[in-house]
Parts: sequence; structure tokens; C-alpha cells
Amino acid sequence: MVNRRGGPVIPALALAIGIVVGLIAHPSVPAGLQPYLPIAVIAALDAVFGAVRAMLDGLFDDRVFVVSFIANVLVAALIVFLGDQLGVGSEMSTGVVVVLSIRIFSNAAAIRRHVFRA
Repeated sequence: MVNRRGGPVIPALALAIGIVVGLIAHPSVPAGLQPYLPIAVIAALDAVFGAVRAMLDGLFDDRVFVVSFIANVLVAALIVFLGDQLGVGSEMSTGVVVVLSIRIFSNAAAIRRHVFRA
């Protein structure tokens, strides 16, 4: 949702609230899930950068974003879990990080081109 001038008010507010809650609450992650947290964060960042790019291109759909966000996190975690079960967890983690990082940088470049017209 955006305000009448086009600024992303609700997403920015949600981000600020999330950061404050994280700093105050100091959430802990169970030891069994700790290997998957960095992968989940990178997958979530990929979805967020994709959403920002879609918003700037005028193609943003909130349903697509929510499904993409959840699916990215689950698929990335599943790939790493399967890698752990096969004994190649670190290699699978590296692969997921590389692929998602490429997508993040691609979306960041598109955002930069859109914002700065360069």
C-alpha cells in the first residue's frame, strides 16, 4: 500500500517497527534451525528486492510478493536441508547463496537504473 504521493509508507513503517522489535527483543533461534537462518534471510532479501523492483516498474502485486517471499524462504531452506541429508550441506548453502545473491544484485542494479536513470 502506498500513500497518495506514491511513497511506500506502510512497508517503511513495518521495516522500522521490525528493526526496533528485533533490537529490543533479541530473539533467539533454536540450534537446529541456525544453519538455515542465513539462507532464509538471503531468500527473504531476494523477495524484497524483487518487490521493490516490481513496484518501481509498476508491476507490484501484494499477493505475488507474499507468495514469493514465503516460497523463496521455504525452497531455499529445503534445498539446504536436502544438502545436509546428503552430506553436502555447505556446498548446497554456497550454491543457494550465490544464486540468490546474483538475483539480489540484478534487482539492485535495476532499482539503481530506475531511481538514478543511469
